[in-house]
Amino acid sequence: MPDLRIMEDETLSVGRLRIELLSGLTVALALVPEAVAFAFVAGVHPLVGLYAAFLVGLITALIGGRPGMISGATGALAVVMVALVAQHGVEYLFATVVLMGLLQIIAGALRWGKFIRLVPHPVMLGFVNGLAIVIFLAQLGQFKVPGSMENTGHGMGGGEWLAGAELYTMLGLVALTMAIIWVMPRITRIIPAPLAGIGVVAGLVIAMGLEVPRVGDLASIKGGLPEFHLPMVPLTFETFEIILPYAVILAAIGLIESLLTLNLVGEMTGKRGGASQECIAQGIANTVTGFFGGMGGCAMIGQSMINVKSGGRTRIAGIAAALFLLIFILFAAPLIEQIPLAALVGVMFMVVIGTFAWNSLTILRKVPFSDAAVIVLVTVVTVKYDLAIAVVVGVIVSALTYAWNNATRIHAIERDSVTETGAKVYEIQGPLFFGSAEGFSELFKVSDDPDVVIVDFAASRVVDQSALQAIEAIALKYEAAGKRIMLRHLSRDCHRLLTKAGHLMVDSDDDPDYEIAVDYGVRTGVLGAGH
Repeated sequence: MPDLRIMEDETLSVGRLRIELLSGLTVALALVPEAVAFAFVAGVHPLVGLYAAFLVGLITALIGGRPGMISGATGALAVVMVALVAQHGVEYLFATVVLMGLLQIIAGALRWGKFIRLVPHPVMLGFVNGLAIVIFLAQLGQFKVPGSMENTGHGMGGGEWLAGAELYTMLGLVALTMAIIWVMPRITRIIPAPLAGIGVVAGLVIAMGLEVPRVGDLASIKGGLPEFHLPMVPLTFETFEIILPYAVILAAIGLIESLLTLNLVGEMTGKRGGASQECIAQGIANTVTGFFGGMGGCAMIGQSMINVKSGGRTRIAGIAAALFLLIFILFAAPLIEQIPLAALVGVMFMVVIGTFAWNSLTILRKVPFSDAAVIVLVTVVTVKYDLAIAVVVGVIVSALTYAWNNATRIHAIERDSVTETGAKVYEIQGPLFFGSAEGFSELFKVSDDPDVVIVDFAASRVVDQSALQAIEAIALKYEAAGKRIMLRHLSRDCHRLLTKAGHLMVDSDDDPDYEIAVDYGVRTGVLGAGH
């Protein structure tokens, strides 16, 4: 059963509550410009992004798989949504988000979240580095003249850059924010350093009346409570055909980013598990969001890092962040809109510095070349395309590299048998699978071998259908030459695989559970290896 307690490891105290609430407030302030910017990327109203940040953040905080994680509207999803909105309108987006959520619930119910363990560590490093760079590039848009949609995304699109005194003031305030965040923990931890940085810089800008871009220059965040809204789309198979491809892509991207963030937060907080529960939570959150006019979302690595490093360790921080965001929308919009973007950019730049795996730059020369290449590849693809493609590419390259390395390991030690007079033994070393099947067949000297040949699998494993095919092919060659081949020392899993295929010919009592050594004949013609 999932652990949905508000507090996992300690009792609620005034000190813990203060830390969690202040951490939630810091996260909420950082969520505002991100949600607005990603709404612009997707081509929808800013409130659509803010509502998604509130609803997804609240629901995943309540029932998610890992306390401390923050979810909301993200750029990785927004770049996929923009084409759908442009072609079919925002109502189709809401319907897509509902279907996306249902697919994620199914993935969680089937416990597919466990497959995230197949992501190798080099892919994780590339994911972290790539997202750090994406977060950095996204902040560059704030150095452009406010009021242009091109300022969003990776920050590298069109639009006029700030210049002169405005630019220098902006850079100075960003540097001041970063300095405060760096120094604050050395002075006191009563207030989270990012919140202190935002507060001091905002107070300075407002008191001095500095003319710098502020949150309100992006868009007004004032609004009401999200209202229940059925997506206004025809309930036809044609509609399903339109939204299904987008829903599948969005569900996959959302789960991959969420589960990788879950692992990263888990490493920082010393927690494990919760992958399937996180899938279900993301699914429920997106389904609900689609019915309340939100653009959907997933876990946000930047805001999650802010929360964890500000001391947020329980569900209270995530819940507080969502509720603070709603308060901003309902009551505090005029105040929040006065916060300078420079302060929030400074916070995100410190997140970039803390998120980027700087040790990966030094270990590139120490790890195998294939792992170093995967780190760089995943980083580049994450920045250039999107996270889902990067992770899939990284896993495929890692898997192929692993397969090749294992394929080249197979060899045989040849010796005369001590139990069968005149027989020859091939002691197979290394796994027998699709990558090594050809190398396995090249180990045998059929024409030169005696009438009885024993293939010893004590140091090997029979893995897949290609391995079965290779064994049958070798047996056919010996059979055609009038010779007999036997298999020895099969492990239990290999025994089951060969028995299921129908290859084993047992002429004596055999009980593999008691590890009785039996030599097996090979029944040929099962898989048609000779054709």
